[in-house]
Amino acid sequence: MRKTYTKEDIRTMAKEEDVRFLRLMFTDSLGTVKNVEVPISKLETVLDNKQMFDGSSIDGFVRIEESDMYLYPDLSTWVVFPWGDKHGKIGRLTCSVYKSDREPFMGDSRNNLIRVLKEMEDEGFTNFNIGPEPEFFLFKLNENGEPTTELNDNGSYFDLAPMDLGENIRRDIVLELENIGFDVEASHHEVAPGQHEIDFKYADALTAADHIQTFKLVVKTVARKYGFYATFMPKPLNGINGSGMHINMSLFDKDKNAFYDDKDEMELSQKAYWFLGGLLKHAKSLAAVCNPTVNSYKRLVPGFEAPVYIAWSGSNRSPLVRVPNSRGLSTRLELRSVDPAANPYLAIAAILEAGLDGIKNKIDPEEPVDRNIYMMDKAERELDNIKNLPSTLYNALVEFQNDPLMKKALGPHIHQSFLEAKKLEWDSYRENVSKWERDQYLDSL
Repeated sequence: MRKTYTKEDIRTMAKEEDVRFLRLMFTDSLGTVKNVEVPISKLETVLDNKQMFDGSSIDGFVRIEESDMYLYPDLSTWVVFPWGDKHGKIGRLTCSVYKSDREPFMGDSRNNLIRVLKEMEDEGFTNFNIGPEPEFFLFKLNENGEPTTELNDNGSYFDLAPMDLGENIRRDIVLELENIGFDVEASHHEVAPGQHEIDFKYADALTAADHIQTFKLVVKTVARKYGFYATFMPKPLNGINGSGMHINMSLFDKDKNAFYDDKDEMELSQKAYWFLGGLLKHAKSLAAVCNPTVNSYKRLVPGFEAPVYIAWSGSNRSPLVRVPNSRGLSTRLELRSVDPAANPYLAIAAILEAGLDGIKNKIDPEEPVDRNIYMMDKAERELDNIKNLPSTLYNALVEFQNDPLMKKALGPHIHQSFLEAKKLEWDSYRENVSKWERDQYLDSL
């Protein structure tokens, strides 16, 4: 449940905590956290939704002649960051973006998610709960404070110190997260050297997306204190696992989990199966939103635990969608392809639209695949009608552009700006000659 703060609550807490600056956070269409920082003397301006900024300088927003925009703070997102300095503490509010005519700006991905959640409510559901599992790498900084490719340790899955040299950093991250209201469930070393995961409790979709953006900020800030750089790049190094951000999800109708049915063999409701069918049907076009960078597709390759094939199962981790064992109120689906480069507001909106499409159109999923798909050959996969996820950003963008549901999920403004930005990214990558190519061809051709 989202916290509820009044304006007076925030005035009181800001005074008690000696807050000197306000950080007004919002997110551009590509998922980058932006902020406008103002002195505490501007608190009333902020609380009255009168804080303006220039939207023309933000990726995917507006042209210069339409640049005057307002930041509307969501009071439930108020936190005081625990890392104050000689200038005093910083209070944070996550904001939605409004146009000069005081209408919500639909190029703002947070507003877009709010719109899709309203559509969900119109379909008779009250909540879409999201439990993210973001992973990240820690790299050492050089003497100039710049990231290197030198990892902080050589640990592996669930290792302890001395192999896991990130243990103290993770503990500090957990403490900082708890200080600002996160309910942290687990913290551990991941499979790859220098790779880490911290899981926090599920929340409603909007809160979860806000939390992901705050989580990234806290992780990067704490890592810097220790002389490390935290990156959410999906695949920073060759030959080791990449970082994912598995998304656990469940639909609720008031206090009832709409995915649960104790009369079914798997204890899944018909709506859960249809929602799953929608995810699988739109999996290829979802990839552009859930895996939005050139680098994302270096993670989605066989042999490194990331999903490559469009299938589902309740008993193994090789398919795209897994049904974890928990039932009752904890019944959920886990989409394993999403990576932490994704804009969480867009990814969650697109996932929800795909699932709702499955429910509306009663899309039945294929039969579950309970074998290790990585061990199946092509003929076996074809026999089970198992398709591949896109292998490159370009292929994902083709699927994205050809799926009308993606325009519905993102809205026309974001859909167009996202597509244009990602095509430019692909063209830039395509024109670049890599070290691999020189090593492979320079002295042999």
